[in-house]
Formats: sequence, structure tokens, C-alpha cells
Amino acid sequence: MDNRIKEHPILPVPERRSIPFLWNGKQLFAYEGEVISSALFANGIKIFGHHHKDGSAQGIYCANGQCAKCTVIADGVPVKSCMTEVKENMQVKSVEGLPILPDLAEPVKTGNIESLSYEVLIIGGGPAGLSAAIQLGENGVITLLVDDKNKLGGKLVLQTHKFFGSVEDSYAGTRGNDIGKMLAETVLKNENVDVWTNSTALYVFKDKKVGIIKNGVYKLVEPKIILNAAGAREKFLRFKGNTLSGVYGAGAFQTLVNRDLVRPTKQLFIVGGGNVGLIAGYHALQAGIEVVGLVEALPKCGGYKVHADKLKRLGVPIYTSHTVLKANGEESVESVTICLIDKNFQPIAGTEKTFECDTVLIAVGLESVNEFVEEAETAGIKVFSAGDALEIAEASSAMFNGKIVGLKIAKEIGADVGDIPESWYEKAKILKSEPGKIIPMKVPENNSGVMPVIHCVQEIPCNPCSTVCPTGSINMSGDPIMSLPEYEGKCIGCRKCVAICPGLAITLVDFRKDAENPSITVPYEVSNHPVKENDAVECVDIDGNSLGIFPIIKVVDVKTNNRTQLVDIKVPKDIAKKVVSFQIQADEISSETDKKSTKKGISEAEMVCLCERVSADEIRELIKKGVRDLNQIKAITRAGMGPCGSKTCDNLIKQIFRQEGIPLSDVEKNTRRPLFVEVPMGKFAEGGKDE
Repeated sequence: MDNRIKEHPILPVPERRSIPFLWNGKQLFAYEGEVISSALFANGIKIFGHHHKDGSAQGIYCANGQCAKCTVIADGVPVKSCMTEVKENMQVKSVEGLPILPDLAEPVKTGNIESLSYEVLIIGGGPAGLSAAIQLGENGVITLLVDDKNKLGGKLVLQTHKFFGSVEDSYAGTRGNDIGKMLAETVLKNENVDVWTNSTALYVFKDKKVGIIKNGVYKLVEPKIILNAAGAREKFLRFKGNTLSGVYGAGAFQTLVNRDLVRPTKQLFIVGGGNVGLIAGYHALQAGIEVVGLVEALPKCGGYKVHADKLKRLGVPIYTSHTVLKANGEESVESVTICLIDKNFQPIAGTEKTFECDTVLIAVGLESVNEFVEEAETAGIKVFSAGDALEIAEASSAMFNGKIVGLKIAKEIGADVGDIPESWYEKAKILKSEPGKIIPMKVPENNSGVMPVIHCVQEIPCNPCSTVCPTGSINMSGDPIMSLPEYEGKCIGCRKCVAICPGLAITLVDFRKDAENPSITVPYEVSNHPVKENDAVECVDIDGNSLGIFPIIKVVDVKTNNRTQLVDIKVPKDIAKKVVSFQIQADEISSETDKKSTKKGISEAEMVCLCERVSADEIRELIKKGVRDLNQIKAITRAGMGPCGSKTCDNLIKQIFRQEGIPLSDVEKNTRRPLFVEVPMGKFAEGGKDE
């Protein structure tokens, strides 16, 4: 089975060398440089082993090295398959029960551990870390940037959509993966910045040194200042069946689809209506994956309305005020059951709906990776944070705030950078702001000539349409970033605003050739669902309601449109200004199933600790008995003692405390283990040089 993406509307599909490897003795093929988990998914393998406690199937969850669900045995050694590259003829085996560790062929050799000094250490090569590194390098500050992936860019690498924000300050209108490349190239050219990829910061020790594994070799770095730009980890969710293979995070999905060009699922159901979940749904459609639906517990999605509108227009239903009750299946997800909830977020009996799917995507929020800040403060090292490691926000905000903190640190080191303008702080505040109020749409009244119709009705930080208009006819109604764009002037029909809009929320109506049946131009980015001249498409309004079926008269696909196709459709004049897009996904895909959910293999417990298989009921029982210390809970249940080091369960246990009416101020925090990730003990003795 080959689940690779052969063609993508946005991403190039490079030529790569195929290499053989063994999976449980059977020869499979991977691409050179590919991680094990992606190679297995590409070959149709989603179950990587079975848990030693209950025999439940193990697969992926985070695909970011944060958890340990994807552990396999590679050439005799347990490794995280999402962080380990496939080597030619590598022997990979599933973990069945407790793994048998190999005998040491020879004693570990000791060597000198290299110790290096830098003025600044940046942990994390995402949008914030890269932006800060650019400022530090340009101001002559000797900086080391470390990142645990083989490519800089962080989550930017996974973003195929065009960015919001300001054109001037955060590349609005440019795709995230392209922004990541630009920032990385700028950093790599600066001789004042050293970059270590495939390198993981482990701990900030009290002697003011940071332990780092660089390409498998342990090193010590002594910085004057640390910038924590390590990003965030995804939150997990409690529901029945949450341990089934096929339940995993949005970041893992985007890694497989947009970084590794692997199609991990045929039918996807999304839990969470923030920007992460909404964007993941859009990315799924671009990868040729059916999106069965999206569920959001709040009365409306928390992400940008234009993101939600894009999904609805393409044919994806969104169920607000709903929650997921359970994932159904034996070992892997076969279907999902959702239901309506009341104002107290309690399920309403009789409202259950079940849908066939093979994957349940969890996108219920992020948690800042702040371990390094606590460790640095304890060690007495001056430390700053930026991006999601400081505050969860959009990448456009992370870039601009990274720029500010980079200058702050340069000034702290002694560089002559002057004062940071107060206007920058105001702009930073705007870029991280939540979606604003929804304002009724203003529709041009005249029915002659050519004009843009702006279907953007929510105040969000975004302004590329106003900057690209050659006649200056589109202007922000108030604030230059946050307010809504308005059209007033002379349109020449260039369609630049249609092509650049990140929300795909601008259409062009042209009455010049036919006043009764004008042509409309709509943006389209899902060309793996191809459309061509003379095709009949079902046009929809801003909310995805059908307006009728009409013919395509032209499809324009040029490089200057940044891989956005412009589709011209001829429609009657009375609906011309209402049409926003056309539906591509059939309604049948999102139909409820009449199949009875299999009970075999479904865990009736809501699992909290995936590593040690501790349920919510076990935690709740201890809380009712008066336990108020997370360390005591860990000692009794082992929750938090698994390989992930409580990265997943800590937040879920705190949720249960809150549900039981216990303020977190009364709860003793969990004592974190001294290392950020698992490392073979021999690495701390070997020393040596990295390749």
C-alpha cells in the first residue's frame, strides 16, 4: 500500500531516493531522510505495537518527540519513531509488551565532553526563534540556535496557507512554509549565528550550563542569556476510546501531510474549532482527504471566521455546542460518536450522532513549553521567552514578538540598538489579539463595471488586500491592521486582491461583458479536486448555503498568484455578489452511519495517562479522598512516570481537579524530571565529535 501524496496543489513533490528497511522481518521501502513513523504510515501501517499493561494498540500522537506512543525497536534499541530517521536496511520491530533491551557489546567509553560558550542560546528554530536570531546576528551578538528537527522553521514548515497579519511586519499574504524558508535562509547566512539542527536541549543545570544532544553527541553550552522559543505542545482530551490507534494531534497530522507528503487517513473527523483544527481540515482537503466533520464545544468556533467559512463552503459540516463522546473500533478508529451539550458542557441524551471515519484529530489547544524558563531561573541565568513558549498566539505574532525580544536581548548584551519604538509594542498587541466582533458585510450597490466584493466580516489582524491594490481602492476602515477592509474607488479588474487574501474572502464581479449574467472570480487552492472550463459547479454563499449550479468559463493558474487558482464562473446578476466559492465535497461523505458501533476493544474508561494507562476515574477517586499533591498521585497510580514525563497527563489531571471544584492554588505541582527527553545514559560519558 502506498499512501504517499504524488501531487499537491501547494507543495512541490521532490525526487527522493528510495531505501529498503525491514518491519517485523518484512521488507518495506522508505525515502532517504524520512523518519520511521512517516515511512510506516506511507506503507499503510498505523499500529506500531501494543501496550504492555492492557495490550492496546500503539501508534502516533504528537509526532514531535513529546510523547512515546510511537516507540519502536530500531536495530535493537527503543526509539521514538517520529524523531528517528530510517537507515538503509534498518531492522525495525514493533514493541509487543515490555521491550527486551540489548546486551551491551562492550563497556561505554568515556571521553571529554565539549563545552562551548555563547552570548545567547536560542532554544527553538521556529518563527520566534528565527526572528530573534536575525536581530541578534545583525547586531553582532554571538548566538547559538538549536532545534531538534533537521530543518529550521518549526511549525512554519507545516503551513501551506497564506498568513494573516501585516504585510510589512509578518509577511501577510505569503504562505507559512515559504516564510519559514526565508527566515531560515537569513539566519544561516549570518556569521554571528551558529545553527545546530537535529539537536535537543535537555536541561539547564545549576552550574549555568545547558546540556544538548547534537546529532547524537552530548555537549555543554554556557550562555550569558537564554531565549526559550521552544514552542508549545498539544493538549490531549478525555473521551472513551481515546487510546485507539488513529486518535492523534493536529500537529502530527500536518507533519505527515505537509512535511513528509504522506496521506495518513482516508476519512478524518476533527475535534476543536480553533485555528489549528480549522486549518488542519483545510490542509486535509488539499491532501485529498475526506473531512467528515468538525466538532466544537463552544457555541461558535474560536478560530478566525474566514477559516471556518472556508471549510463550510467546501462542504465540511461544523457542529458547534457539540462534543465527542467516544471513538469506536477494536484497535483502530472505525467511527466517532458526538452529541449536543448544554450550557454546562454536559451531554444531552438522545442527540448522539455517529460517523464513519478512520482518524479522530485532536485540536483542543496548546500548552507552552516552559520547562527551560523554570530551570534557567533556578540556575540564575537571565532568560527570555518568545512565541508560543511565552504565549499561545498566531505565528505572525510570534515572528514580530521574536523580533522585539531579539533587540531586547541584544541591548541586554550591550549592543547599540537604541530604544524599541512604542508603536512596535502596540503592533505586537494587535497581532496577538483574539478575533474581534463580526460586522455586517458591505456590498457594492452598482451593477456595472467591475468591483471586488469583500466577504471578510470579522475583525482580525490582516491587511494584504489594502497593500496590493494598485489603485488604492481598498482601504482599512479604521486601524491599519485590525479593522475591516472596504472598497471605494476605481477597480481595474487586476484580481490581485482575490489572489492574495489569506481568508479566500474576496471575489471579483465583472458586469462589463454581460450585465445580466456577469462573471465572478473566486479563489481556489484545492486543485487536487480539479476544475476546468465548462465544468458545472455548485456555488455557495459565505455560510456554505447552495445558490445553484453554474458553469465555469475560465481557470487561471499563474505563478504570480502564489499557487492560488482564479476560477471565473458565469452566474445571474441577482446572486453574483453573494457567491463566495463552490462546494467540492459531496454531502454523502458527512452522512451519519446506521452501522452499530462495535463494542469489542472499546475502552469504557477515559484515559488520562497514556504511558501508564491511568484513567480519569482513578484520579477522581483519589481527589475525593483528599489527595491534593500531583506527586502523591504519581506515586500511587504512576501517572506521570511514563516516558513522556507527564507532558500529556499533567494538564488533564489539573482539569479533573477543576471539575471537582478544587482550585489549582490548593494543588501541589508535579516535580518535573531533570531531563526534557529520554537519553541513553552512555551519552553523558562518551564525549567525542558529531558528524
